[in-house]
Amino acid sequence: MAASTPRKHTFLGRLSLPERTFVANALRAETVGGVLLLVAAIAALIWANTPLKESYATVRDFHLGPGSLGLDLSVQHWAADGLLAVFFFVAGIELKRELVAGDLRDPKAAALPVIAALCGMAVPALVYTLVNTAGGGSLGGWAVPTATDIAFALAVLAVIGTALPSALRAFLLTLAVVDDLFAILIIAVFFTSDLNFAALGGAVIGLAVFWLLLRKGVRGWYVYVPLAVVVWGLMYNSGVHATIAGVAMGLMLRCHRREGEGHSPGEHIEHLVRPLSAGLAVPLFALFSAGVAISGGALGDVFTRPETLGVVLGLVVGKAVGIFGGTWLAARFTRAELNDDLAWADVFAVASLAGIGFTVSLLIGELAFGDDPALTDEVKAAVLVGSLTAAVLSGVLLKIRNAKYRAMYEEEERDEDLDGIPDIYEQDNPEYHLRMAEIYEKKAAEHRRRAETAAGSGEPDHGPA
Repeated sequence: MAASTPRKHTFLGRLSLPERTFVANALRAETVGGVLLLVAAIAALIWANTPLKESYATVRDFHLGPGSLGLDLSVQHWAADGLLAVFFFVAGIELKRELVAGDLRDPKAAALPVIAALCGMAVPALVYTLVNTAGGGSLGGWAVPTATDIAFALAVLAVIGTALPSALRAFLLTLAVVDDLFAILIIAVFFTSDLNFAALGGAVIGLAVFWLLLRKGVRGWYVYVPLAVVVWGLMYNSGVHATIAGVAMGLMLRCHRREGEGHSPGEHIEHLVRPLSAGLAVPLFALFSAGVAISGGALGDVFTRPETLGVVLGLVVGKAVGIFGGTWLAARFTRAELNDDLAWADVFAVASLAGIGFTVSLLIGELAFGDDPALTDEVKAAVLVGSLTAAVLSGVLLKIRNAKYRAMYEEEERDEDLDGIPDIYEQDNPEYHLRMAEIYEKKAAEHRRRAETAAGSGEPDHGPA
């Protein structure tokens, strides 16, 4: 008896209706946040490159906070270490949801985006390392071009008006979630200073109390918010980057629904906190981190200094090649067939879009070159140039296929029986076909009535209104 051929599965096929609804809601919020992030970045660049630039430096470097607790920080550090903890808290919840209820819960479905994300981080790091090895630059910034900014990427999609199909959007979202996970690990492992074990032990105890309260079903923001602030402060003083506290607390939330629940606690809290993250925390971080002085000479230096050139090439070339190559190889060896409605050019366009590495890249740039302010600003300028180049390139590629995307999007959204469920998800349901037959019969009866009326009055029938 011949061995059975392994069954192939479809890559970037139609999502299930619940997953499609979740992706649509999540990306809608991310898109709004991305537009605010874009506005904040532009405002920072204008503020730092006009006669008001001295006031920008004054506000950014102004210190506040209790020095006795080791928290006398500049406004810029409060934004990077404090506000971004909220961003990483939401990222932790997203990761937990993907692991227990999303694409990452199934190892076979998770293989493609995980491999793509890993290659999309390894290749930019390799590009940066090769450029700096050849040019005699610093290897300390190898992690700068490894990150993807999903909010900024979706803001680009909103600006160019591409009706990207839900499968491609979900692939981009899953890529970003896995990307965030490894960015968190990079920050924790490679950018941790000398450890204060007493503070770290206190943070771990605080996290244990946080977990225990969740398991006991204790409710009330007035319990968790003060505890979260204490854990964050201890984590900051421990030498581990403070955003790790946000990730850890996000991962502790329950993200699977129990019987009778409309939403899990994780989904509910994410819904409440995401507007704070996308609408306030991340834009304020961009406002005080993206304000670098840009002149003709400075832009020229971006393409001549190995550290900055490595960042630009890592984002523009490394991300696209890494994600596309990883996806193609994974699909080939897992016997995945690409959706018939899409082409590999679509995957390359999304891979190019992932080269927008704004928020986390700026953060890692500050951590990698914090002892050299001039180089830090040059690396930030390289992140801006690389992200802008990736945005333009991906925008052109996506526009070329926009007519095809729009046809797919309209097919996904079509709901002729007006029951709130897209028709494409009901085509195997006998009740759907019965409803559609009734709708068509009503249209035919209306057409006959109009024809009879027109014949009786001697006027031509113009058909249904």
